[in-house]
Amino acid sequence: MPVSQELQDAAAQLDQSSYAALARMTGGLSPASMLLAAYDWGLHLAMSPGKQLSLGALAARQYSDLLCTLPQMAGVCETSQAPQDRRFAAPAWQEWPFSFWQKLFLAQQQWWHEATTGIRGVSKHHENVVAFAARQWLDVFSPGNQLLTNPVVQQQTRDQGGANLYRGMMHLLDDIARLRSDEPPEGAENYIPGKQVAATPGKVVLRNQLMELIQYSPATPKVYAEPVLIVPAWIMKYYILDLSQDNSLIKYLVDQGHTVFCISWKNPGVAERDLGMDDYLQSGIFAALAAVNTIVPKQRVHAVGYCLGGTLLAIAAAAMARDKDERLATMTLFAAQTDFSEPGELSLFIDESQVNMLEAQMRETGYLKGSQMAGAFQMLRSYDLLWSKMVNDYLLGDRRGLNDLMAWNADATRMPARMHGEYLRRLFLDNDLAHGRYPVGNRPVAISDISLPIFAVGTVTDHVAPWKSVYKLHHLTTTEITFVLTSGGHNAGIVSPPGHPRRHYQIATHAHDAPYQSPDDWQASAPRQESSWWPAWEQWLAHHSSSQQVNPPAMGATKAGYRPLEAAPGQYVLEK
Repeated sequence: MPVSQELQDAAAQLDQSSYAALARMTGGLSPASMLLAAYDWGLHLAMSPGKQLSLGALAARQYSDLLCTLPQMAGVCETSQAPQDRRFAAPAWQEWPFSFWQKLFLAQQQWWHEATTGIRGVSKHHENVVAFAARQWLDVFSPGNQLLTNPVVQQQTRDQGGANLYRGMMHLLDDIARLRSDEPPEGAENYIPGKQVAATPGKVVLRNQLMELIQYSPATPKVYAEPVLIVPAWIMKYYILDLSQDNSLIKYLVDQGHTVFCISWKNPGVAERDLGMDDYLQSGIFAALAAVNTIVPKQRVHAVGYCLGGTLLAIAAAAMARDKDERLATMTLFAAQTDFSEPGELSLFIDESQVNMLEAQMRETGYLKGSQMAGAFQMLRSYDLLWSKMVNDYLLGDRRGLNDLMAWNADATRMPARMHGEYLRRLFLDNDLAHGRYPVGNRPVAISDISLPIFAVGTVTDHVAPWKSVYKLHHLTTTEITFVLTSGGHNAGIVSPPGHPRRHYQIATHAHDAPYQSPDDWQASAPRQESSWWPAWEQWLAHHSSSQQVNPPAMGATKAGYRPLEAAPGQYVLEK
């Protein structure tokens, strides 16, 4: 006899509760995922005598090199060339015994890298997980992170009579108190949206359950006829593109004579738990586009998407192309992936077991906490975002003040349970968009249908959307693509105003139907520019706009239902 539906439901609920309880204990990480990776690695290493021999030989050579660092061995033997590491760049690290500690650490790091990579039979995902876990565990014991083995900290402690450690303790206690009370980090009060950041003048002209649409006030007597609509990611507050006035991409566009609209997403809570990807498409992009078409009638729109907002924009553009909807003039994608076959280090946290764990947790809470996403990003860049901060703040006692980008980064957002599950499964796990399976209106869409001119930006050190993954757009469409590779990471590479020191980029256009060029060949041939890429993009927008500029449009369209509701930045960006 088949099991009754009631019993099946009860069993499913029991499993749900079990996974959710486990997720609370592990911070949402799946122990099964880690164990499967460790088992795959360990079993195949045990069956690889050649790999074991090579690891033994490496250990012997490293042991010999370490012996040569002993003072009594000076001049007797020579060590092999040690790898360079910026954590140990200070000259004091070359003095005994600190030279020994740092070389021992680097030797361990090298040995474990060799031990966790290049083993026959281990799946690539499991190899990446095990190698990542080994790096994280080793970093905990880095001599640079310890008082007794860091010469720079010891010297400062002697010079200051321990005052640095006292300041560090005060910083630690303050951080703990702020964490417990869910307060922002010290210095965030200097970057309040609507005051120091998100301060470009404008009006909220549309508000629905999911977003506010901001129309920015013109700054020039005449403007380009075609408006610009910006779709930021909802894993971040939109003002990453409107930071301090000298660091604002939105202000830069307005000052160049563009009429700019930007979506400000709601910070979702329990009430929004059932909002899915289709809601973000319909109530987000399509609702905003309808408003822009009404306020600036009879003009095509330059659509711009950042990160996940760019992915959603590509889905919208593909659906519009399928339906012969010609309201877009161009599409610009900032650090946005359309093919998730090689999504970068974020994929370490995404497999069937891990997604199942997150879904169980989100079914109880209704959303993914912003702290969980921030924690994942911290782990991916643990030295920059975690260990160097701890050494500076708690050991050296030198707390670095927040800048506008750092304050924005601390202003975390949540994600609805349903949307995040769909996003992880449809895009990361199944890669539906790249394979022409992603449904919009119950019919699949294909990026190959997009014939708009595209401007795409990748950043050199992006851990979230690696530039070669962003470049895969060239596989999916034959339309004209102007591709930019800029210095910096996922955020700092995009926030790159003119005049910023040490910025550079490469740019080249792949013509419609031109032969494919690999990312490595592109990088080798694309000319390099020593400046910000913003002016090059603005010139591209101008090139694809009408030659004659017009009077700025009115703020909103009251008779059509888009009356100005309040001044920018609106209400949603202030939600905690």
